[in-house]
Amino acid sequence: MAARIKKGDQVVVLSGKYRGKSGRVLRVIPKKERLVVEGINVIKRSTRPSQRNPQGGILELEAPIHISNVKLKV
Repeated sequence: MAARIKKGDQVVVLSGKYRGKSGRVLRVIPKKERLVVEGINVIKRSTRPSQRNPQGGILELEAPIHISNVKLKV
């Protein structure tokens, strides 16, 4: 029986650019079978100044990765 991965779990990346790295799950997207892991799959997004981010500029944020590419850290 496969273990369910939940928000807050520690996981290890099995494949891709971040193979071998570990991090904490920030968000799970069950419908798309994806999750967001802290410090993994970081992308840069340029934003305009807004009320939420008055400075604007380049933000670094984590993009979702497929759930099959990670496993629970033991």
